[in-house]
Amino acid sequence: MKFNQKSTIVGLILLIVFFIQFFLKLEWTWLSNLQKEEMYKRWSGLALAVFITFQWVLTLSRVIKKYRRHAQTIALLHKWAGALSPLFFYVHSIGMGYGYLALLSYLFFANALLGYFNLDVIKSTSEGLFKGWMIAHVAFSIIITIMMFFHITMVFYYK
Repeated sequence: MKFNQKSTIVGLILLIVFFIQFFLKLEWTWLSNLQKEEMYKRWSGLALAVFITFQWVLTLSRVIKKYRRHAQTIALLHKWAGALSPLFFYVHSIGMGYGYLALLSYLFFANALLGYFNLDVIKSTSEGLFKGWMIAHVAFSIIITIMMFFHITMVFYYK
């Protein structure tokens, strides 16, 4: 197995474990209690927001000419960070939320799953598949980022 596929395996395991705990309603009481505290929610939310923002560094490394030489390394970091995304989410929330938060959660995990099955994993050289995959992954990322900022605004506006 190539090194770049290990992140997919790790990501899938973490995603499956997250959904097992979610559907079976398994939780660590200490974490559940922490997630009810306002300061914990804000700091763990900041960590999740920084994580999501960091994922955009890959785009910058491909768009800004002087950073293109680092694109391969950043792509590898991007994949591994994406693999760990269920863990970042879990630290912030053991649930999926309601309303727009549920939608944000579903999109977050759908995009992670889409990322796990990138073209290195699928082993396809189809330009059409690549473009479709990239458009979907970036579109989900944009929507997630917009919803993240909306969520942050709502949290601070109503608290």
